[in-house]
Amino acid sequence: MRRHIIMAVVFWSVCVDSRKIRGISLSYKRFYRERKSFLCIDGSKMIPFEQVNDDYCDCEDGSDEPGTAACPGGRFYCSNLGFRPHYIPSSRVNDGICDCCDASDEYNSHAHCQNSCRNLGQRERADVEGQMRTLDEGLRLKQQLIEEGVLLWREKQAQLRDLQQVAEDLQIKLEEHRRRKHEADRLKEQTLKAGDRGHRHQNRTVTSIFQILDSNKDGRITVNEVQAKVAFIQDEERSLSEDEAVALLGGGHEMDLSMFQLTLWDSLRAGDSVKIKGTYGVPASLADEDPNIEAAERDAVREDTDLKKVEEAYETVNMEISDLRNKLTIDYGTDREFLFLNSQCYQLKVYEYTYTLCPFNQVTQKSAVGTEVSLGKWGTWAGTPENQYSRMRYESGEPCWQGPTRNTMVTLTCGTETALRSVKEPSKCQYIVDFQTPVACQPVLKQQGIHSEL
Repeated sequence: MRRHIIMAVVFWSVCVDSRKIRGISLSYKRFYRERKSFLCIDGSKMIPFEQVNDDYCDCEDGSDEPGTAACPGGRFYCSNLGFRPHYIPSSRVNDGICDCCDASDEYNSHAHCQNSCRNLGQRERADVEGQMRTLDEGLRLKQQLIEEGVLLWREKQAQLRDLQQVAEDLQIKLEEHRRRKHEADRLKEQTLKAGDRGHRHQNRTVTSIFQILDSNKDGRITVNEVQAKVAFIQDEERSLSEDEAVALLGGGHEMDLSMFQLTLWDSLRAGDSVKIKGTYGVPASLADEDPNIEAAERDAVREDTDLKKVEEAYETVNMEISDLRNKLTIDYGTDREFLFLNSQCYQLKVYEYTYTLCPFNQVTQKSAVGTEVSLGKWGTWAGTPENQYSRMRYESGEPCWQGPTRNTMVTLTCGTETALRSVKEPSKCQYIVDFQTPVACQPVLKQQGIHSEL
């Protein structure tokens, strides 16, 4: 009797094992409890339970054949104990290729699969632990960069205030220099007018002296008239010889008023060799340049130079203010953690090209021969609603030959250093850049648990 009971238990266990349903996860086991009939999971059909995994597809959703390749749209569940469970298309079941690391998909084929789940799990857990260490270090560095960003933001705000104060001071100085230049120009104009009157007076003096020498009033001065009216300063009593008179007349024997101004008048004006008899000569100041005019012109030039210097300084300061204001309007993250990237550039060489990313500015590509093209200028953040700071969009680069305008999408990934990791061109003139930096590390990853699937 006892022997019969033992044989019955063994037979029952064999039968239960033979009815083990392959290819289903724990969450689906409730649909495959052995009974007289099986209801397709989509509720479309009822079949005898014996037809489950009989290598013939009865249900439209393929739920009656989870462990065979009979249904074209079916899925086989790899338990992969010790590693990550996952589904494979049921068409891969018993195809001679090991898809599940626990070899459960090749239970009835010629393939000799080894269970590699434990080794895969150990490697993945080591990778995840490395990722967690990287995440911890990245978050620590990110906090430092946030603190530096706060200080840098305050510094730039203070710099903007200082520049604005300098601009205000220069504005006051500029108005003062403009007033002074206007005054210098006015004085110069007045002095020139006065000098013009003096010049006219000088012309009248030249004419009067000419008329004195022109005894017969015929509009010309002759050798005889010069001998009669002109004498040497050092020897006024001695009369000029004919040759001396001709020399004073410029080599001729007579001259008109215009020639007089160019010859004899210069000698009389100088007052160091000849003079008109009975006089003390012609005052030299009547012919010299008016010193007031020279002073006025110097003052005007100096004020104009000073004004231009102040204008240039004012323009430079305003350009710096505009540039700083533009930088301060950029979104640098909720904690301004990305502020340190401003004014920085990062390079990566890929084959014959060198790519340069200057965050919040532009992306460029430089060939081995030195030709540089723009792959896009800073546009906006383009991440997901959950993390808008995970991507940067750079737009309106140089147009491609018979193609679109170049654009670049920069994906930010967590890392312990800030560097370009890769550059790809998945479609013509559309680039994808992997940019690693600690500020891309998110605490939410740690909270969710990267290794939850293990």
